[in-house]
Amino acid sequence: MTAPDAVDVVALGESMVTFLPTRPGRLADVPSFDRAIGGAESNVACGLAAAGHAVRWVSRVGADGFGDHLVAAIGAYGVDVSSVGRDRSRPTGVYFRTAGDRAGTDHEVAYYRAGSAASAMSTATVDPAVVRAGRVLHLSGITAALSSGCLELLWELTAPGPDRPLISFDVNHRSGLWPTAEGPRVLLELARRADLVFVGEDEAEEAWGVTGGPSAVREVLPEPPVLVVKRGEAGATAFVSGAGSRGPVAPTPLGWDDSPGIFVPSVAVDVVASTGAGDAFAAGFLSATLRGLPLRDRLRHGHLWAAAALTVPGDLAVPPSRGHADRLAALDDHTWGTLRLGPGWTQAGAAPEEVSTP
Repeated sequence: MTAPDAVDVVALGESMVTFLPTRPGRLADVPSFDRAIGGAESNVACGLAAAGHAVRWVSRVGADGFGDHLVAAIGAYGVDVSSVGRDRSRPTGVYFRTAGDRAGTDHEVAYYRAGSAASAMSTATVDPAVVRAGRVLHLSGITAALSSGCLELLWELTAPGPDRPLISFDVNHRSGLWPTAEGPRVLLELARRADLVFVGEDEAEEAWGVTGGPSAVREVLPEPPVLVVKRGEAGATAFVSGAGSRGPVAPTPLGWDDSPGIFVPSVAVDVVASTGAGDAFAAGFLSATLRGLPLRDRLRHGHLWAAAALTVPGDLAVPPSRGHADRLAALDDHTWGTLRLGPGWTQAGAAPEEVSTP
């Protein structure tokens, strides 16, 4: 068997065809929808590929038109989709959502993913050599909730071993996906096995009852060498400790510097929709990590990529160019604090003063 080509990042998880309403209103009242794509891990893959990183997406889709569309659309971002399996007995998942922001009381989402092709991912249907052929393997808690086979696969991929890449894990707690109350415990155990963990302060409280801010989250999750606690509009705090202490499971070339906790505020954003912002933050942080940037700049790139997603209606946004993002990330603290980003801010060639207001 030929060894798979090595890449920067492998992202494993379900992607679905997304239907976005053509006008605001309840799902019962919206007459038509525009087709798009969405999925936590594939969103990260598309963002990283658009920024010039070598990325592979591993998943399963149905042998149907929606599966064809997903593979083509994700591949168009430059993602390697050659390892996406086709399932002739299970459909590609789809979902519909309203135009309102996810935080709004009138927001609705209707998922049609039960029994999907991606839920059949398992140790029997996914080649571990393909998944591990990257500097980073990006996973999320959503996959763990899809089926017992998916959960077994994540246990295997996060187990210690000499061929294990750095594991990036986004908790992505979705209580509605878990058939039992075991979800929070499972997510906590998976996070403890990872090398880089992303978790929202709010979801840590919802899933694990953690209150008291990022430091309290770190007390619950002391094992990951890198923990990023997202604090919504306020910003994000990163903790780095013992990087490389796990030997081969925590590669040192990604350049961690020990930090007891560094907070970087978000930039102000004229929000169009919040869907996909967390995935974009993870992609921005990973991109800056692969480039060996300082921890502060990794967090700033996360915020900037999230701002790109927040200023478009769908799940995916083309990230700012590397040069544009680097210029903004290098701003002094005062100027960074005056930035306000709106729709279209990622246009190539935009200068910092063109997208900021005091």
